[in-house]
Amino acid sequence: MARPSAPSSRSPRRSVDVRGWLGGIRLSGFMVIMMGLVVLAAFVLVPTLGTYIEQQQRIAALEHSVQVTKEEVAALEREQRRWSDPAYITTQARERLYYVRPGEVVYLVDNDLDPSQLPQDEQKVSDELTRTKVDWMSQIVRSVTASGTASTAGVPITIGVPDPTPTTTPTP
Repeated sequence: MARPSAPSSRSPRRSVDVRGWLGGIRLSGFMVIMMGLVVLAAFVLVPTLGTYIEQQQRIAALEHSVQVTKEEVAALEREQRRWSDPAYITTQARERLYYVRPGEVVYLVDNDLDPSQLPQDEQKVSDELTRTKVDWMSQIVRSVTASGTASTAGVPITIGVPDPTPTTTPTP
């Protein structure tokens, strides 16, 4: 008994004749030459365009560098003109080097802080001697060896606090 076949929802597949399709394309010699020239132009122009963009970026960077240098030169020229003024030289000698004219008296104020910035409570010095519970010699040796073997420069040093882990010194 023959099985009834279900109707197919897909359309029957057509075979495409590639030879016929390619045979329908007609290439003339002029068209082949023009396509070759377009491909050649693409190979020639793409690197050239990249070089052009790179050169434009370099030119912009160099123009910026020239502008910065011109500003620095202008600032140095202004400074040079200031130093050619005798009044400026006198002012700088008085402020920086504390030069005075003959007969002048100069007063230098030391501790010219605002009274609110000075420490209010000064602790009195004790007359009694106190002993610390830290061996200062071993603490110095630990500090020197830790600084000599440290891989970074920022090793915290705690002074006056005993090291919780005992260190053993190598015996010869």
